[in-house]
Parts: sequence; structure tokens; C-alpha cells
Amino acid sequence: MRFRAPRRSTVALAAAATLASTGSAYVGARNLLTGQADQARRVIPKSWDIPPRADGVYAPDGGPVERWHRGVPFDLHLMVFGDSTATGYGCVGADEVPGVLLARGLAEESGKRIRLSTKAIVGATSKGLSGQIDAMFVAGPPPDAAVIMIGANDITKPNGIGPSARRLGRAVRRLRSAGAVVIVGTCPDFGVIKAIPQPLRWVARSRGLRLARAQAAEVRAAGGAAVPFSDLLAPHFYKTPELMFSADMFHPSAAGYELAAKQLLPALCNALGEFVSGTPADKAWESRSADGGSLLARVGGLSRLWRRSTGVPAPIVASAG
Repeated sequence: MRFRAPRRSTVALAAAATLASTGSAYVGARNLLTGQADQARRVIPKSWDIPPRADGVYAPDGGPVERWHRGVPFDLHLMVFGDSTATGYGCVGADEVPGVLLARGLAEESGKRIRLSTKAIVGATSKGLSGQIDAMFVAGPPPDAAVIMIGANDITKPNGIGPSARRLGRAVRRLRSAGAVVIVGTCPDFGVIKAIPQPLRWVARSRGLRLARAQAAEVRAAGGAAVPFSDLLAPHFYKTPELMFSADMFHPSAAGYELAAKQLLPALCNALGEFVSGTPADKAWESRSADGGSLLARVGGLSRLWRRSTGVPAPIVASAG
């Protein structure tokens, strides 16, 4: 006589087999990604070098930076927070560092003396932002403007996406409460980093884009402005990686940092509208002369970016040239 198992037993056996196979697939995938992460760590060198520093006061007529000490006049204080990209890791000279590019750009556009201070630390994650802001308050009064570049190390650690974004939001809120305008360059696109093998690169890219979206929402809720690096910079890094990456093929080169600064500077000028141009912030995007002499005309190739990989509205898209 043929024995027929009850239907519930058949379903249970199928479920158990599915769970077993899923578990095996999970373990296999985890082992593969762990091995690829170890491989990427061997290929990408650790950040031992000290990035160039050029904190000080920048005048509108250019020239060398003036070392700041009490009594040296300035009109606006710009402070930079974040990770290795905020420090300019990978740059050869101080004039290539994003903070310096922003300070010089602000000085030129506004005709004012800009003091630059850098609190960013190589290797920092969003967990370190509170300490950087604490150090700011210990050192002296808060700045007039703050730029934050953070996110990549929250993916490589990895830290949780939601908690990382919320920590960034709290940092922006503290700076805004202190009277500073805040511009944030969100998590970059890991898909451009060929030193990370597939499928780990795809996993990192997916997490990075999710973090960028979450960061942008938190930044806007806290009163800051988010500049989506994954949308604005990645096309150029995909197209000319030999130009945009530094020697480690992980951090940007001078050209990569220049491109990042071109995206941050118009957003910064917009937030500082009346200081920079004497016009309200909502008018700061517009060219202020018929000959196109304003910053927004000079950076070139300006257009609105509404939907790209992060789905975050971008303030400006500037050409790489």
C-alpha cells in the first residue's frame, strides 16, 4: 500500500529544504563578499599620509594664504567637517584641497576675506561628526558657513544606514542652531571604484546610494542643503578614472576635488546669498550680469538635475572643464 504524507508534512518538508538551501546560499554569499572585502583592503592602501593643510585667511585678490591668529581680520569664517575627502586626502599641494578651493572661490565671488578652518579627520565616519563639532566649540565661536563631506566610511565599516544619516542630521542641526549655513556633500558612488571586485562593488554601491538618499532627507529636515555627489561626480569618474582618481584609485585626485568643489561652491554661495551678492538667497542662482560674469555662469554647463540614481534634487550640475 502506498503511503501518502499529509499535506502539512509535505509543505513543512519543502519549507525546510528551502530554508536549508537559502541558508547555504547566504553563507556562501557572505563568505564570497568577506573574501572580496579582504582582497579590496589589500589592493587599496591604508591612508597613512597627512593631507596638505592650508587653513588661514584668503583674500579676494588671490595670493598666498595668510596665517590666522587673533587680530588678523576676516569677513566670513568657513569650516570644513567630515572624512578624508573633506581633508583633501590624495592631493599633492594645498591649493588642490577642496576647502582651499571653496575659500578662494568665496573670496573671489564675494570680494571679502575668508577664513578657512578644517576639522575633518581622515577615516572619520558619521560617528565622529559630534566630536569634530565639539572641537569647534572648544576652539572658538562657530563659523558662518560649514561644509560637510561624509558617508564613504559609514559604508566600508559598515555602519547602519538609518543611524548614520540621523547622526549627520544631528550634526547639521547643531551647526544651524549655532547660526551657520550648512552644505553637505553626500555619500559618493562606490560603483566607480574598480579596485573593489564584483559583486561586492554592486553591494557597496547599492548601500551607498541608499545612504545618500537618507542623508539628503536628514540634511534638508535639519535646515541644510545636500549636494548629491553620487549623481554629480560619478559620470566623470566613470568616464576618465585615470584623471579623477589619485594614485590609490580610491580617493579623488586634484581634478576630482576640483569637480567636487565646483558643485559645492554654487550651493554655498546660494546659502550665503546676501553676504556673497547682496541679493536674497532665492535669487543667488541667477546670473547677475549680462556678460555672464557671475560664478554661476562661469562654472558652465548649468542645469537642473531632478531624478538620477539617488532621486535627490541637485542644486547645480557643472561641467568638468
